[in-house]
Amino acid sequence: MPIAVDIDVMLARRKMSVGELADRVGITPANLAVLKNGRAKAVRFATLAALCEVLECQPGDLLRWEAGEAEGAGDG
Repeated sequence: MPIAVDIDVMLARRKMSVGELADRVGITPANLAVLKNGRAKAVRFATLAALCEVLECQPGDLLRWEAGEAEGAGDG
């Protein structure tokens, strides 16, 4: 997927655990793990905003575009 998720980087900078972040954002640790590991197909703006608020960062600190082929390119 061409969008990389850098939640691990921000967690390390803030010295925060996945469980603490999930609790403070209001999502399950399992759902946060899906997002953190780049397996999510979408993220709600409300969730992204909550992540940014808790981690005191901008959306671009958590998400970045990587050049390369998108999944499913050429299908259709």
